[in-house]
Amino acid sequence: MKRISKQFPINNADEFKKKLLQFTQQFREITYLENNKHQAKYSTFDAVFAFDALTTLQTDTFQGFDKLKEHQNQLNDWLFGYLSYDLKNDVEAISSNNFDGLGFPDLFFFQPKKVIFVSDSFADFHYLNMCDDELDSDFKEIIDITLSEDLTHSEIIIKERISKDAYLSKVEKVKEHIQRGDIYEANFCMEFYAANAIINPTSIFEKLNAISRPPFASFLKNNNHFLMSASPERYIKKVGKKIISQPIKGTAKRGQDKEEDDVLIENLRTNPKERAENIMIVDLVRNDLSKTASKGSVEVEELCKIYTFDQVHQMISTIVSKVDENINVVDILKTTFPMGSMTGAPKLSAMQIIEKLEETKRGLYSGAVGYFTPTNDFDFNVVIRSVLYNQDEKYVSFSVGSAITSEAIPENEYDECLLKAAAMKKVLNL
Repeated sequence: MKRISKQFPINNADEFKKKLLQFTQQFREITYLENNKHQAKYSTFDAVFAFDALTTLQTDTFQGFDKLKEHQNQLNDWLFGYLSYDLKNDVEAISSNNFDGLGFPDLFFFQPKKVIFVSDSFADFHYLNMCDDELDSDFKEIIDITLSEDLTHSEIIIKERISKDAYLSKVEKVKEHIQRGDIYEANFCMEFYAANAIINPTSIFEKLNAISRPPFASFLKNNNHFLMSASPERYIKKVGKKIISQPIKGTAKRGQDKEEDDVLIENLRTNPKERAENIMIVDLVRNDLSKTASKGSVEVEELCKIYTFDQVHQMISTIVSKVDENINVVDILKTTFPMGSMTGAPKLSAMQIIEKLEETKRGLYSGAVGYFTPTNDFDFNVVIRSVLYNQDEKYVSFSVGSAITSEAIPENEYDECLLKAAAMKKVLNL
């Protein structure tokens, strides 16, 4: 579909984005993606807002990827939305019977009438032609907004779905599967939640993003379902014929100063357990990408590189491939989903085991949020370090996990989960 574009100069990008986030709340569907000025090799834009849906696709796992393929092929336009982790049930013969307090659709995408890209100095409006008379008036309305913070926030009592003792016991069961040769590694997760919770999603997102400033932050609204994500991880990106996947495995806390940071970085870089975890997932991703790759095109560009974020240090690898033009873009997602960093290896066995041991349906957690472009490119993050909220049910949830290998010490894995949970706990306990 045809879009008209217009560029407007802005004086303060951070303030403009806050006003724009406030402006978009009048719409039923919103996606806001923010890279917090992480000018990495594969960055595309600073920030993008998509809102005011013309069409939507919302479905359960049954033939979910086929429905997405049909929808994406028909529109040939911008699409924003998410793939929940439980679309694994569309890829493999697995079911999800665990508790689900959130009730998010398994797959959700919308075609926005309005897309706005924000850089330091400009806001680029890309509106469908049917909205071309709203470009100037929308910009003026956004600029004229007086920022106000809705302090509506009930007391949040956060509970663990799995007790510490139960968590330690379940990690031991994962290790028993490893010792029997069923799997090499599994990403085992636990949920933190609060019932009867009243929160302001935009305020929570802004605070979570300010604490972490990650490269793949996202705010998503689908009516009364909200995602507030401070994800540091890219799942997969397509640019032309090139595919990029950047799994994270390996986490260390930040130090009090540069000297301590340097020691922690070196300890993480040389930690045999963390490197083993990462390399196992690299092998899994290489295998996944090979299903759609041109022969001999799968390469590891970076192996176990340490990246530093505001909250933690992370070990990240970058795997790339090339695809032929006749490969459907949705098939690239389906053959790599769910991402190996959130499952384990071998993927199917790991998913079956963690489905039995975890007590919460993952839903959007450890799924992916992102977009398709009109030129059949895409970019999706991994939904981690995220708060999920069902406004109707007043149910707020966040989950964390860690990779369990034969060398895992259950107490240490529990501590790693608490480290990852710290930012979400902080913003919810205002």
